[in-house]
Amino acid sequence: MVAIPKVCGIETEYGIVVRGVPDANPIVSSSLLVNAFLGQYIDRVAWDFVDETPGVDARGHRAYDAMPPDVESHLANAVLTNGARFYVDHAHPEISTPECRDVMEAVVFDRAGEEIMRRAMAAANAALPHGEVVVYKNNSDGKGNSYGCHENYLLARDLPFGRLVSQITPHFVTRQLFCGAGKVGCESPGVSSKRVPYQLSQRADFFEEEVGLETTVKRPIVNTRDEPHCDSQKYRRLHVIVGDANMAEVSTFLKLGTTSIILAMIEDDALGNDLALADPVSDIRSVSFDPTLRALVVLHDRRKMTGMEMQWELLRRARAYHESHGLESLGDESIGKLVLERWEEALAGLESTDRSVVSHMIDWVAKERVLLAFQERHDCRWDDARMRVLDLQYHDVRPDRSVSARAGLERLSIDSDVERAVTFPPLTTRAYFRGRCLEKYRDDIVTANWDSLVFDTGHHTLRRVPMMEPLRGTEAHVGRLIDESDTANELLRKLGA
Repeated sequence: MVAIPKVCGIETEYGIVVRGVPDANPIVSSSLLVNAFLGQYIDRVAWDFVDETPGVDARGHRAYDAMPPDVESHLANAVLTNGARFYVDHAHPEISTPECRDVMEAVVFDRAGEEIMRRAMAAANAALPHGEVVVYKNNSDGKGNSYGCHENYLLARDLPFGRLVSQITPHFVTRQLFCGAGKVGCESPGVSSKRVPYQLSQRADFFEEEVGLETTVKRPIVNTRDEPHCDSQKYRRLHVIVGDANMAEVSTFLKLGTTSIILAMIEDDALGNDLALADPVSDIRSVSFDPTLRALVVLHDRRKMTGMEMQWELLRRARAYHESHGLESLGDESIGKLVLERWEEALAGLESTDRSVVSHMIDWVAKERVLLAFQERHDCRWDDARMRVLDLQYHDVRPDRSVSARAGLERLSIDSDVERAVTFPPLTTRAYFRGRCLEKYRDDIVTANWDSLVFDTGHHTLRRVPMMEPLRGTEAHVGRLIDESDTANELLRKLGA
């Protein structure tokens, strides 16, 4: 097997509060936010749920009670001209980026999602008689409730799922060393915040299973949802729920990039089976709970390694894979090389005598630096209530209130690229066809989803245009066709020909 292109994307659920409105309903507030943006910036094109199958399990069975959201959620569920989806999910506003051909592009569209959320807040607050809607790009409300930042990767269907689970789990357990968002306190049952005053990850507290279908209860490290949103005979979509929402662009880049490389290695059977963990659920917490980075994970063969040692070993094998197979599956070869370079830089910095050398790259280190400085200035401890306030403010998406915006985080994206990504889709995936059609033929499109558009051009029947190949419908493939088609009818005739 040759590793297929690692088309990827990010789904981010944002925390939401309405200041000045006691007991505000989060579902209503989230709907207000999404609808305010849609009403001010674009005409609505509804999401098409016809192909949603969240209950299909990659292990070969189906949970028949897992259905698409009730119809009420459709009121705040739409597709944007940049190819993204903006909607309400589990009482949170969520933005799913369009499909991206490489991880640098995904960083840009993730940042564009933040800008869309800021504009949605401005539109919602302009409509409120009192109070203020505020959103946070974090993963926990501090009261035992968590919301996700999910990743998605394109994989070959014939990759044995059992091999995928055993070989990706060590990376999922230990990658939080460089992509954890940091959290004050602990929400794991039976573990006090006194024992864990500060940890690497926002999400580690909430994982209870090694593998499974759930996403909101009994969360698994490896999610088995088999909903490819493309040709199911050729592909599967790995739905990753184990990551944090990052403010640091380098953390996002490494989260996506290192995972893409490991997945390519697994597809090519080039990683090996000797790193499987004996108890990954316990390990994901112990690694997060120990900012000294000395916590051990236990392998099936009873060897013990620190999380850092695991990551160094994965990097060593990734470099060997680069030499033997190349990294074309990540897009441009230079992207893969940059992932390897920044991966090594992050690990070396974490092991240095002063890990603040990577505070520009890694969220949990940047946040820890801010919190320690506050403690020194105000002579307070981790259990001071102001610590949790600062923690939350790190994730505030309002530039004037965001702590992360003043933490010296390195930017990988360019403002002009982010601004364009708010409105225009990627050029190198099927998101281009979706976004361009929504921009040019919006009045003729009834519904849209990841793998099809439904047109109503005045004929007796609707016309569904399938998009089952993630790397077709690109600018190179259909750009000229769309440019030269003044109407949807003309486009559909040319597509049919």
